[in-house]
Amino acid sequence: MSDYSTAKIEADPTVPVIHITRDFRATPAQLVRAHTDPALVAQWMGPDRRTMEPDYWDARSGGSWRYVDRTDGAELGFHGCFHEISDNRIVQTFTFEGMPDSVALQTMTFEDLSDGMTRLHAQSLVDSFEGRDAWLSSGMDTGVNEGYAALDALLADGSV
Repeated sequence: MSDYSTAKIEADPTVPVIHITRDFRATPAQLVRAHTDPALVAQWMGPDRRTMEPDYWDARSGGSWRYVDRTDGAELGFHGCFHEISDNRIVQTFTFEGMPDSVALQTMTFEDLSDGMTRLHAQSLVDSFEGRDAWLSSGMDTGVNEGYAALDALLADGSV
């Protein structure tokens, strides 16, 4: 990837999966921490205009999580379970509480590229092609790219 600051977001044509690839100036350990420490997650996740507040966050294999997005007087809830957290991989579920029957299985792997760079490979398997396409048209690319830009800033200032 030539421009590491922009996520590559792709829809799989054969299964309802979204693939995200993004390079970071970080180690895999830093990225796992950034995705599992609720104080850090609250600082970078989502679009710039939104506020994410962890409700509970038990970041361990078998743990669960919930956060609330409180923006412009609206409150949106999201929750899931951590199925696996290891040195270079996180597997979790993700549910938007406004659509409780639509649960995504997300897998993130962190590939050490050496020289202080790590490639994030993420995939989200959703329940249907319609669900996948709704995610893609929801503005998720803005949230992913703005969130990861905020994570870049946390990495650069030594917060992670």
